[in-house]
Amino acid sequence: MEEKVLTKAKNGMLVLIGTTALYLLSVAVMIYGAFYSVPLLVIGIVWMCIGWIPYCGLRILKPQEALVLTLFGKYVGTLKDDGFYFVNPFCSAINPAAKTHLGQSGDVDGGQQKSLVIRSAGESAGVEMVSKKISLKIMTLNNSRQKINDCLGNPVEIGVAVMWRVKDTVKAVFNVDNYKEYLSLQCDSAVRNIVRIYPYDIAPNVDTTGDGQADDGSLRGSSEIVVERIRKEIQSKVENAGLEIIEAKITYLAYAPEIAAVMLQRQQASAIIDARKMIVDGAVGMVEMALHRLSDNKVVELDDERKAAMVSNLLVVLCGNRDAQPIVNSGSLY
Repeated sequence: MEEKVLTKAKNGMLVLIGTTALYLLSVAVMIYGAFYSVPLLVIGIVWMCIGWIPYCGLRILKPQEALVLTLFGKYVGTLKDDGFYFVNPFCSAINPAAKTHLGQSGDVDGGQQKSLVIRSAGESAGVEMVSKKISLKIMTLNNSRQKINDCLGNPVEIGVAVMWRVKDTVKAVFNVDNYKEYLSLQCDSAVRNIVRIYPYDIAPNVDTTGDGQADDGSLRGSSEIVVERIRKEIQSKVENAGLEIIEAKITYLAYAPEIAAVMLQRQQASAIIDARKMIVDGAVGMVEMALHRLSDNKVVELDDERKAAMVSNLLVVLCGNRDAQPIVNSGSLY
């Protein structure tokens, strides 16, 4: 079934004025018929009873809104452009996701259902009046955080926000039961399928691209690549629902609470080792430079034993966590 956009129905104002004028005319006809002509009186009464029907065919659309219309179960077309429309009064609008609110932005009714409460005999009954309009705006779906095991088996909590919009109203209404819930489920599934391919942090011998070669892909370091793969995965799943995935973004990423403390200690240990390595490399270079400078400038002649003592002392001073407290030797060198 293909989408058919109705563009020749923007005559709502003309129908409104004409129907209202006929109502006023019917009042005059009834008054006149009550005194002079019974048939005119009957005509006026009949029009007063059925003249409201054209009002049911009036539709107002704001920018980026759409209405999918059916007539006795048959799809007749979609209203997409903003304006004041008149359609067949017996047409009904279809939107199976009108009552669905997933904590997302961009719903036509602002995320609030209009309700009318009727009270009788101490009890209340709710009658919902939900808009059947379909929003064509870009909306944001932010599902709850998921706990997923990465490729190393570590539990990770991740949250993803998806920017999407309805591209084909006919597919969204007729191909799936509820396109909002369908999108939400497909988002959760796609996030789980992609996240389990990557490690949280860079790990050796891990292939995240599927080419058989180890790479440096990770959830923390390759977030742009990860979200693009998630977007493509979701798009392939919701194509038959007439939805377009604009963008996906990671809103939250962390180790699960049960291993977060251990992983933090691991990261701290790794950072300390890297820092120590850098300090030792720099200290060795400085000691080597000092020995070369002393030898080249012939400041002092040192044998191997004295050189070893000097190297030891310099390394202790340069690599220590605390400031050195030197002992001054006021005697001879040997």
